[in-house]
Amino acid sequence: MTLISPAAADQDTPVATSTREEKAAGIGERKRYHALNSQLNLYSPEGTLQLDKDHEAMLAYLDDEVTPKLINFPNPLARLQWLISNNYYERGVFDSYSDEFLESIYAHAHSVGHEFRSFVGAMKFFTSYALKSFDGTRYLETFPDRVVATALALAGGNEDFARELVDEMLSARFQPATPTFLNAGKAQRGEFVSCFLQRLEDNLESIAQGAANALQLSKRGGGVAILLTNLRELGAPIKNIENQASGVVPVMKIFEDIFSYANQLGARQGAGAVYLHAHHPDILRFLDTKRENADEKFRIKTLALGVVIPDITFELARDNKPMMLFSPYDVLKEYGIPLSDIGISAMYDTLCANPNIRKQEISARAFFKTLAELQFESGYPYVLFEDTVNRAHQLSGWINMSNLCSEILQRNTISTFAEDGSYSHVGEDISCNLGSLNIAQAMASADIARTVETAVRALTAVSDTSNIQAAPSVARGNYSSHAIGLGQMNLHGYLASQKIHYGSEEALDFTDIYFMLMAYHSVRASCALAKEREETFSGFEQSRYASGEYFDYYLSRSLLPKTARVRELFDAHTLPTVADWAQLKQDVATYGMYNAYLQAIPPTGSISYVNHSTSSIHPIAAQIEIRKEGKLGRVYYAAPHLSDENREFFADAYELGYEKIIDTYAAATPHVDQGLSLTLFFTDEATTRDINRAQIYAWKKGIKTLYYVRLRQPALEGTQIEGCVSCAL
Repeated sequence: MTLISPAAADQDTPVATSTREEKAAGIGERKRYHALNSQLNLYSPEGTLQLDKDHEAMLAYLDDEVTPKLINFPNPLARLQWLISNNYYERGVFDSYSDEFLESIYAHAHSVGHEFRSFVGAMKFFTSYALKSFDGTRYLETFPDRVVATALALAGGNEDFARELVDEMLSARFQPATPTFLNAGKAQRGEFVSCFLQRLEDNLESIAQGAANALQLSKRGGGVAILLTNLRELGAPIKNIENQASGVVPVMKIFEDIFSYANQLGARQGAGAVYLHAHHPDILRFLDTKRENADEKFRIKTLALGVVIPDITFELARDNKPMMLFSPYDVLKEYGIPLSDIGISAMYDTLCANPNIRKQEISARAFFKTLAELQFESGYPYVLFEDTVNRAHQLSGWINMSNLCSEILQRNTISTFAEDGSYSHVGEDISCNLGSLNIAQAMASADIARTVETAVRALTAVSDTSNIQAAPSVARGNYSSHAIGLGQMNLHGYLASQKIHYGSEEALDFTDIYFMLMAYHSVRASCALAKEREETFSGFEQSRYASGEYFDYYLSRSLLPKTARVRELFDAHTLPTVADWAQLKQDVATYGMYNAYLQAIPPTGSISYVNHSTSSIHPIAAQIEIRKEGKLGRVYYAAPHLSDENREFFADAYELGYEKIIDTYAAATPHVDQGLSLTLFFTDEATTRDINRAQIYAWKKGIKTLYYVRLRQPALEGTQIEGCVSCAL
């Protein structure tokens, strides 16, 4: 970009409505948008939904809150000049394009006529994503402006690709994850990466480096998950002196403090998770840190907990046998392999029989009871089904942890350290490069293959442009794998818009075929990248993609919808045939794949509101969702696609029950190479036995991970409000 010097760019502050004028107009006091939005949760006198009130609230919000505070510029180039000169935008992003192209792409983006579909969507964008003046009083971007800045940053000077990205985002077919959409193009920014995973080894150097990495990664805006499985248990020997080790809980406290301290300029709070194997001797102490009555010295308030559970644990509980907990210190000393990488189910009998491995015995059924009690109390821990995950893993290496949202499932490798604490060998840790398709808009696309390919290339750009040298193992893992996580959202909204009940035979059929389509086009896009760049991910030759085993699933089953309704939904799209899959198998064998990992289904929080989507692929929690938003207090969000005519298809997650949710995720799981963030919902009548049954059902159905457990709070007697759609008191 050639910088110009229009009059507006020479001013310290561009022309805008003054604060004094604003106060005189009473704008600061007006909250009519809040009142209008509140009416969304009340039935009309005729007993119908008042969805029009939310539209009015959105328009009022833009008129009252945004327009008076939005900086206006004479033209796009003047705007860019001022934002770059005043250190709001990153110069290098825009210097990659000609002035003519920049003018045309901004003109195109604004000509599309983007409109927010809800008050909460507009509010979320302007409070959480739009660029603001440094003092926070002025808006410097509209939604199309943010879309263009994101596209330009990811396209890296490729004008055609930038145009494609703008169209995919403005059509709401593709939405980058929050860190990318928040930070792209900005001078004062964090990374584009959603989260990070790092393993710790059983030495102080690894713990210290892990803590330093966590500080740096949290500062850059990513949530960080930590693997604790390899740390020696409480009372284990140090330098052959017995009863010296402090166990995992003090390390948990260290990381909790780190995430409380380091955040991304206050834009995103620090967040962390810790994972521990079920057969680690500290497992019960680990779980007890989340109990409401835990000693404050040991209680963990803000860290998320995750437990790695192998098949053998379920089998022991089924047979009412005790489960053995194995010392990580002894396992490493005896076999030279960390506990996290050993595969407990396969090694269980051997470990039990080895007299050199110290063991503790607990009841397997009591363990699961404790797990359910904690989930009942706090929603934690997350669960990773170790053997299910690794049976489905397409690469060499063992998966031993997940992330803050339980959808990232990638291999990691050990880092080792010199006596001075420096790396003697930099292993591979994990970064999450995420974005999601809106299923309803993708299904409306004239070329769904192009939509998927554009999304894969955009997420690959996130990986390619991320090089966090402050966390060397994360940087190496990202460089080696080019891993991405293409997600999905709005499944329930789309199904309901087509008058299909969530969890029904037709819904499961649609989920199976849709995710098969995603798998085909994402692998095809990654193969095309490998061919163009003449480069594959590290370890491709040892993968099931290279051997062809991955493709056998699609070469040995029917690839057509089972139900007439779903066949009708896919009439406008070309589904891959067995011959197409066979050709793709041959292409991958010839050219390889650029990305080691391709799909992951995150919970999609804020981006779902901005994109006007139901969250992820789970059912809605309420037809009218109630949220608490800072000073505004309660705000209301209607499920996308909801109408009086299709309300029966919007049964909420609590009504549907865990079986239909798990069945839906089980239909998608075979097509997703990583994980799917699965939240379980229970009514206030649920017991811990119900939670245990759900865990067992999920394990038997081949689910890879479980995220939160949510319990609906009981309504207080006499507090029901007449005429409200979703009451919460």
